[in-house]
Amino acid sequence: MHKVSDILNRKGAQVTIVSPDTTVIDALRVMAEKNIGSVVVMDKERFLGILTERDYSRKVILMGRHSSDTPVSEIMSADFPMITLSDTVEHCMQLMSTRRIRYLPVMQNDQLAGIVSMNDVVAETILSQQQTISQLENYLQS
Repeated sequence: MHKVSDILNRKGAQVTIVSPDTTVIDALRVMAEKNIGSVVVMDKERFLGILTERDYSRKVILMGRHSSDTPVSEIMSADFPMITLSDTVEHCMQLMSTRRIRYLPVMQNDQLAGIVSMNDVVAETILSQQQTISQLENYLQS
């Protein structure tokens, strides 16, 4: 059974971080430069939340706010279940599906160890299935 640690070992634990007082427009520029859909919001070493393109569209554009004077702390998503390196990919999929979220913060010793996205979970599931198929093929050929 594949674990969160397998995902982070494969993709890396690197996350893009902004501070809570970063303006939304500056965070969007960072996302555009790095071609990513979210940034982690941290106050020094403390995880606060994640700002996604969805947060922007729903909490700035649709609410008539201005991205140049709205700090990310006012619109970020912050109510995430925390997962650990030892949690299974299946557990992550269940949490994401039940909570209708696309990102999960991975914590280790009260520190952010990485972020797992829905894409990561799907890719790991596909990889696991491919490995199972390969093992079955090898078994049948023996």
